[in-house]
Amino acid sequence: MRAINRMAAEATSRLKHTNPVVLAVMHGGAFTAVEMCKRFDFPHEFDYVHVTRYSGGVAPGELTWRVRPSADLAGRTVLVVDDILDRGHTLRALKAELTRVGVAKQYTAVLVQKRVANAGRRPRVDFSGLTIDDVYVFGCGMDYSGYWRELRGLYAIDASTDE
Repeated sequence: MRAINRMAAEATSRLKHTNPVVLAVMHGGAFTAVEMCKRFDFPHEFDYVHVTRYSGGVAPGELTWRVRPSADLAGRTVLVVDDILDRGHTLRALKAELTRVGVAKQYTAVLVQKRVANAGRRPRVDFSGLTIDDVYVFGCGMDYSGYWRELRGLYAIDASTDE
């Protein structure tokens, strides 16, 4: 929770006078977005998008939009909150879609950033909680095969074991 406290404090200093829309990226980003919103002491709206590359598995696949950003975001300041940033495919697509609908200003928060090769090529994040190695993690909104999002800690899959 210290990471979320810090993220919320940093976001508050930049967003408190903008009447932003906090845009949770479903499912995982909703957990971090709600926790951040609980710490905001300024007016904001809450909305969501649903875009995924995992579809219940542990390996990324094709990007699938289930709910796209609303045209009602045009002209607004938007804080996108997602659970994790690895290669940046989802965030890049979301930023492009927000530009298409005409948001005035975009900020991004992720609970976890992975250390990956070519990290400089992925989209920039404004507020980040933790940096981890390139492993599969779950808990704090991130799932393992659809389960365990509610765990209050982060857990990694041991890639050295065969199932």
